Amino acid sequence: MNVGIIGGSDGLGKTLIYYFRDEFNVFITGRDHKKGREVAKDAKVNYIESNAGLANISDMLIVSVPIQHTSDVIREVAPFMKEGSVMIDVTSIKEKPSKTMAEVLPDTIEYIPTHPIFGPRTTQLDNQVIVLTADKKGKWYDKVYRYLESKNMRIIETTAEKHDYMMSIVQVLTHFSFISTASAIEKLKIDISETEDYESPIYNLMIDLIARIVSQNPYLTYNIQSMNSNGPKIRNTFADAVLELRDAINDGDDKKFMDIAINATKHMGDITNALGRSDKAINGLNHEYGILYDSVGREVGLKHIYSGKIHVGILEGLDGKTAFLKTGNKVKNLRIANIEVLSDDELYQWKLDNLDKKTESISCVFSKIVHVETIEKTVMNIDNIIDIRLTDAYNGPQIDDDSISLTFEVTALSKDDIENVKKLFTGFGGIIR
Repeated sequence: MNVGIIGGSDGLGKTLIYYFRDEFNVFITGRDHKKGREVAKDAKVNYIESNAGLANISDMLIVSVPIQHTSDVIREVAPFMKEGSVMIDVTSIKEKPSKTMAEVLPDTIEYIPTHPIFGPRTTQLDNQVIVLTADKKGKWYDKVYRYLESKNMRIIETTAEKHDYMMSIVQVLTHFSFISTASAIEKLKIDISETEDYESPIYNLMIDLIARIVSQNPYLTYNIQSMNSNGPKIRNTFADAVLELRDAINDGDDKKFMDIAINATKHMGDITNALGRSDKAINGLNHEYGILYDSVGREVGLKHIYSGKIHVGILEGLDGKTAFLKTGNKVKNLRIANIEVLSDDELYQWKLDNLDKKTESISCVFSKIVHVETIEKTVMNIDNIIDIRLTDAYNGPQIDDDSISLTFEVTALSKDDIENVKKLFTGFGGIIR
């Protein structure tokens, strides 16, 4: 099946390439042809310069362009789509694209307005939410639904109107309040780094969430605000709530303040669950840092959570935000927020997959009463030993009658690991030949 992505060189469209390329023939377009060709080459997919040409060859055409351009692109490509194909858009506003598709697409073309409620930084589809707002369901709908279900996604089916109202709370209200908070911090000329000495885990988590929102493309954030028809009501209600709370405090009206706070708390739903989820987030961050702290001076594997690249070396120290990892003669500075620590088993597997193994035959004279299986089991408990097997047993003229020479072939991850085996043999009373 040919999957076309209009806007595949940036943002979510670019992310979608990596979800689809192993299962389908993926073709993309982009505004910047040079960049688009580079993205396609790196991702090992196909690049086409024409949106109309892409529509003409696609069985499934995905429109992933800025919200304000979505309807125009739908109108542009509608006349060129294959009969029996399907159009999908992935914008966070659904009413306008849905109406445009219903207006310009013939009955032979199915359309499914969707909203993947995750961003370009998301690395897997498992347990991610996607909303489908189809006003009619054809043969493609079941195929798409089953595909999303196979990826263990959380699928919500609703109308475009209901979706946009829900997103006015999930996106418009939260983005507006977070950006307002960040703007207030800027207007107060506060140095965020200075607050770190006083920060609580909740403050730290809140600042990270605010930073995540304000770091998004401001054009995207603005269009989410301006193009949702529920936006004015949401923003006005928020502004009224801020002023009401401010006035209660400025006027010394503690009863008014408590009424506002209590009513707001009651309306927040399951507080116990909220506390549990936030505790998990905080404990997760603390646990990861604790593992790093306990690993200083030891060999660790640190995986970058976005690129997937694994760095292995000696953890020399931490400074709160940065881990200092010595690899060879260099020290790498890795942001703690962007890494996860490999378990011992994961680190061992990485070494098996990536390091050159060393194999050496070791001959050692032991007492005849030595137990070979005990030696082998003990050696396999040494870090970084891959295999040991007995290849020869000799008690000829050069060996005392009460002794035996045993030769083991040992495979390990490094020469030093093999030297550790030799030390173990001498610890068993053996003499290396």
